[in-house]
Amino acid sequence: MTTTLQNVSPIIIAHRGASGYRPEHTLAAYELAIALGADYIEPDLVSTKDGILIARHENEISETTNVASHAEFAHLQTTKIIDGESKTGWFTEDFTLTELKTLRAKERIPQLRSQNTAYDGLLEIPTLQEIIDLVKVKSGEINRTIGIYPETKHPTYFQSIGLALEAPLLATLTANGYQGANAPVFIQSFEVSNLQDLSTKTDLPLVQLLNNSGKPYDFVVNDCVGEARRRHRTYTDLVTTSGLAEIAEYAQAIGIHKNLLVSRDNNGKLRSPTSLVIDAHAAGLLVHVWTFRNEDYFLPLDFQGNPQGEYQLFFNLGVDGVFSDYPDTAVHAFTVQW
Repeated sequence: MTTTLQNVSPIIIAHRGASGYRPEHTLAAYELAIALGADYIEPDLVSTKDGILIARHENEISETTNVASHAEFAHLQTTKIIDGESKTGWFTEDFTLTELKTLRAKERIPQLRSQNTAYDGLLEIPTLQEIIDLVKVKSGEINRTIGIYPETKHPTYFQSIGLALEAPLLATLTANGYQGANAPVFIQSFEVSNLQDLSTKTDLPLVQLLNNSGKPYDFVVNDCVGEARRRHRTYTDLVTTSGLAEIAEYAQAIGIHKNLLVSRDNNGKLRSPTSLVIDAHAAGLLVHVWTFRNEDYFLPLDFQGNPQGEYQLFFNLGVDGVFSDYPDTAVHAFTVQW
């Protein structure tokens, strides 16, 4: 068994809250995650028209809210190009916070989580400040520090429309007392350049997210303008020894797709692990892995009906944290194993 980088227990990160039990990115999902034992809660951050950071998985909100049933906002339906993809719907940057607060959240994948639809129409879209307020109250109630793990969503896009996420994020964190390398915060991004810029402006821990396909969107943009050093580079290039060394210059951790560590064959069966945890630890980087879910639809063939077993496999590989839709399952799997 490989140990974690700092030889401490891996952290349990509630992926969008306890999103297996409540509609994602709602205060109810975050509150339940804390009650179920999560160490960190994870809000994905996008911006409103008036520059307020709110928690949504995407800036297009038709899948996660009841906006389509609000006739007063019908005129705001539009088509945009977000990170190179055409998307049609309603976008947070076209609404003020006051307008968004009239909407209600709904379950994003009702075909898999029909039980969560009982909460459709009941829960607001929370702001980052409201999430921080909840974390502070709950940390005091249970006498346990709960961290936050915000993701900057589509940072190049939001910067391009004059609603950059980074400055208001840092301002909000600073105003709430989050400062220094040991603060209970991780700031994450799938892009590289905004993390590099953040590293010059804050000592808070930064996390480079790495998918198992594609490339950071800022690399795509740089390809178009001919920046030779990054031309044609992908996420796969960033998990090489040289890529990890480069990440370690500006970030403290990587947040990786599970398949980068343990991939699956064409039948959905797990292959042998790669050396990514060992290589990242050698570069001084923590390794946080996403996303663990209980449903067989998401599980490898090896662990159908046994989500705990999947966690235990990854814990044995020395990962420093896991993103989970079911934080209680993650906590139980670790407790049973150790």
